[in-house]
Amino acid sequence: QVQLVESGGGLVQTGGSLRLSCAASGRTFSNYFMGWFRQAPGKEREFLAAIHWTRGNTYYRDSVVGRFTISRDNAKNTLFLQMNNLKPEDTAVYSCAAGSGPTTAANYDYWGQGTQVTVSS
Repeated sequence: QVQLVESGGGLVQTGGSLRLSCAASGRTFSNYFMGWFRQAPGKEREFLAAIHWTRGNTYYRDSVVGRFTISRDNAKNTLFLQMNNLKPEDTAVYSCAAGSGPTTAANYDYWGQGTQVTVSS
């Protein structure tokens, strides 16, 4: 049974940083993209970043380039999203996912339950 479990969300002030983690288990992800998405209340889910589990090539949403960094620890089967210079508009539920990706949510087969990130002004 595939499980993706996010952690690291919370409340942070504008300009602050958070590091999200996604622990993956239940199968081999070597041929998968791992992605981060977010959804704010009343808005559609949006792609943030993706990384190929083996090759390591990355994709980013334009609005987070230079602020967010995706990485993974293959030995620990864990995906990360380092978020710096956070803004109130970054407030959302952040979810990790695994699939053929890289930027389209419909191409992801497995999803975590999400972790709340709230940025106060």
